[in-house]
Amino acid sequence: MSDDEPKPGSAEDQGPVTITAELADRLAEKRADLFEEFEIPDEFPNEVLREAETRTEDVYEEIEAEIDEREDLRELTTWTTDPVDAQDFDDAISIEREEGAYRLWVHIADVTHYVTPDTAMWEEAVKRSNTVYLPDYTIHMLPPVLAETVCSLVPNEDRLAHTVEMEIDDETLSFEDIDIYKSVINSDERLTYKQCEERLEDPSLPLGEENELAFELADRMHEQRKEDGSLVLNPRRDRAHTIIEESMLKANKAVTHTLMWDRGVEAMYRVHPQPTPDQWSEALKEIQDLDGVSIPGDAWGDDPRKAVNAALEESPGRQLNKIQRAVLKVMPRAKYMNDPFGGHHALNFDIYGHFTSPIRRLSDTINHWIVHENDVPENLVELCDHASDRQKDGETVERLYKQFLQEQGLDPHAVNNRGIEVVDDAEEAKHTV
Repeated sequence: MSDDEPKPGSAEDQGPVTITAELADRLAEKRADLFEEFEIPDEFPNEVLREAETRTEDVYEEIEAEIDEREDLRELTTWTTDPVDAQDFDDAISIEREEGAYRLWVHIADVTHYVTPDTAMWEEAVKRSNTVYLPDYTIHMLPPVLAETVCSLVPNEDRLAHTVEMEIDDETLSFEDIDIYKSVINSDERLTYKQCEERLEDPSLPLGEENELAFELADRMHEQRKEDGSLVLNPRRDRAHTIIEESMLKANKAVTHTLMWDRGVEAMYRVHPQPTPDQWSEALKEIQDLDGVSIPGDAWGDDPRKAVNAALEESPGRQLNKIQRAVLKVMPRAKYMNDPFGGHHALNFDIYGHFTSPIRRLSDTINHWIVHENDVPENLVELCDHASDRQKDGETVERLYKQFLQEQGLDPHAVNNRGIEVVDDAEEAKHTV
């Protein structure tokens, strides 16, 4: 159950879900009601939009002026991997094999170069605290005019980034060295998840060998996490998602360990409490009673997270959602705190926090600022509480909107993955919902 599992994108080989104009109006009305009830602003103030537009001017001159003050990584082989319908590309990776180690670079859009505490954009980002994802509808934390241009790591263009460079031991997969710094990168290619899979199938294609190496490391890190007791509620991810998820988890872990153990500073850490023993027993019993599901005997007496992982791997596909729901029912909510102690139970990390998605999460934006400026906001505790509350509100809105879609005869998963097209012909819509 990673906080950093990539959001699903549109299916690449399917058309959109078609609906009538009347149904489209009902969906819009429902969204408006939910946004009003939970105080989620759907539009940006004019001042914020003007400020964002201003920061997209003279982009190349500004980047050129920054090069001497940053690590120049433009010659390093780098690429992004995202859903086919992604509008912004806020993370890229590079990887090389060394003697006795892997060297992994995770490059993150340098949002805080453009969005600083003295700007209206920062104030608005604090108010929103995160991007809210509904099926086929997104309420952004940052203005898209900024996030989808200068903050997007598009291919074949210089971009400002915040890089986490990690030397990872070949045997233990632990950190041999961590370096976090501002950089200039130039992405070689923008891959979709499907394209990444194609490169893994045929390593002779451009970036094929690099993705092969990235998956080798990611797969090993994934298996190690499971062995250590990390809960993996979605065990059947494709290889492309595994590369991105494990790379981002490793980078987040590197940053927050650096903040706590090397610097000893407060930051927006992610803390996830554990269920009580009785709650875990309740969840495991519910899982064991599912048709076709069995928890291996050697897993019962071990960590309950390992028992769930084992059940998920062996269960019929139709039971995956039921197993996930049984666990999520007893799981306390993760929250942001100014110190990491208590750790992240689901991931089984003693210290964890967010760094790799500053376009969509306030916590990452704040942590970027703390890492580079070594400046901890005075109201950090308040920011942690506010971000936790706004995330809860966003998730509630998402749940209620999905429920409404189902009441209207729509499959939220299909809408999320394929998008919506409004058609005039009611019969046509009826047959494609």
